[in-house]
Amino acid sequence: MTIIQSKLERIYESDDYLDGASYTTQACIIGSGCGGATLAKRLTDFGVDVIVLEQGSYVPAAKMDQREINMVGKLYADRAFATASDSSTTLLHGNNVGGASVHYWADSYRTPQDKIDSWQQEYGIKGHGSAELNPAFEKIEKSLNIHEATDPYFNVINQKIRSASKALSWHGHRVPQARKHCTTSGHCMHGCLYDAKQSQMITHIPTAIKQGAQVFANARAGKLVHQGSRVKQVRVDIMDPALNKPSGKTITINADVVAVASGGYSSSYYLMQQGFKKQLPALGKYFSMNPSTMVHSLFDEDIIQWRNIPAAWGIDEYRQRRYQQGQYKEGGYLLMPNQLHPPTLAGMIPGFGEKHQDWMMNAPKIGGTISWIDDIEDELGEIRLKSNGAREVHYPYGEKTQKVLKDSLEKQVVLNFEMGAKKVLIAGVQGIELNSINEMKKLDDVMLTSAGLFLASPHPGGGCRMGEDPKISVVNSEHKVHGWDNLFVADSSVFPSSSSLDPSLSIMGFSYIAADRIVDTLDGLIA
Repeated sequence: MTIIQSKLERIYESDDYLDGASYTTQACIIGSGCGGATLAKRLTDFGVDVIVLEQGSYVPAAKMDQREINMVGKLYADRAFATASDSSTTLLHGNNVGGASVHYWADSYRTPQDKIDSWQQEYGIKGHGSAELNPAFEKIEKSLNIHEATDPYFNVINQKIRSASKALSWHGHRVPQARKHCTTSGHCMHGCLYDAKQSQMITHIPTAIKQGAQVFANARAGKLVHQGSRVKQVRVDIMDPALNKPSGKTITINADVVAVASGGYSSSYYLMQQGFKKQLPALGKYFSMNPSTMVHSLFDEDIIQWRNIPAAWGIDEYRQRRYQQGQYKEGGYLLMPNQLHPPTLAGMIPGFGEKHQDWMMNAPKIGGTISWIDDIEDELGEIRLKSNGAREVHYPYGEKTQKVLKDSLEKQVVLNFEMGAKKVLIAGVQGIELNSINEMKKLDDVMLTSAGLFLASPHPGGGCRMGEDPKISVVNSEHKVHGWDNLFVADSSVFPSSSSLDPSLSIMGFSYIAADRIVDTLDGLIA
């Protein structure tokens, strides 16, 4: 007997579901981050009936406590313990209603024009140029209160980076960020207890619900049931939030269209779990993740890097790679201040014993920087499905990428000493420490592969690359999966290469366009 459950006008949680319940909707969206939440909001603007599935929990401000270990467990997928296959890079993404937008830094950049041009000219993407994206960006920037950081939100390390970049004549900028009435607590990566950060959880998701959407937390999408080239149903496992395991309850979603918006680490993996790899040979390939190098620095005065917003000033002088006579010279990354709370800072300070203790005894005086690497197109990684069904993130760190990594470390050392640091420490297993700019040659010995550096990657992309050729792409320019009538992807996994900067606003802009294409498909089904 099919159980049809009545509609709730709030976010559903694990105890709200009846085992065996069946729901019917026009659009089922798998994922509630920047891609899924924006897609839900935009579809409901058009009056489309929507159900959003989120395998993680609903963690509103009332459930936040600003304790780093607790909040990482509540908000981060895999409790932030997952790494790339060579253990070199920590993979950071969300597992909660609102996705990574609940714990991201709130940096909100429009897609750089050079990337838009490249995606159109080199990869054949259609309908995602400035003419289509800019109107979407304007609406999103208004609804999320995106604006450049003002002076009150420059903590000590941001002030030092701004002054140092100007002294070095390195072009910088005030970081555009999605906040309103920020209290400067500095707990941005733990969720905002004050609802000042304009995450999807407090912006697009509530709007979508008011417009008729249903949002199902603790609901993990399982098998896609299809007839021919049309998906008819999504089978769903209800998760036990305490154990992060299936509770035994299941529900089904009958939908006219299905959109996968599980994020750069998960969308291609989900489609591989459906057995689509043979049909889509590019699935999981062309994966980027903006890997980031870090440099710590010690100052005479207190820095307290974990207070105020993480990044108010960014340095884009070296965002694009520079070449000389066809050979790499420098650049290919964005330089930013870093913000680490004491527990994570302790994990990112290399070594053990007295040296580690000496640094951590001076934790209030530690500052530092981070670089977002713009992934090199012919050295991209791959999401793989292992024989045991687990996901594997393979990232090669090829020869060209290693050159960019080293240059980013060199520039960070220069920057930190210009900021007035007494000494700097490379975040890596070797614990390379420099006491002056004259010791730069120590970087010649830095291990750039085999987990030599402590790297983090919160900006995954690709794996479901957009393009018109099914042999080298997964979705077409309408976000529709090749070979399927009503299956879409709407998140950073469709990017054909790295977005260079924080991808959140780019994801949302692409989701606006995806919504238009989904409405067209629904109209066609009705006709």
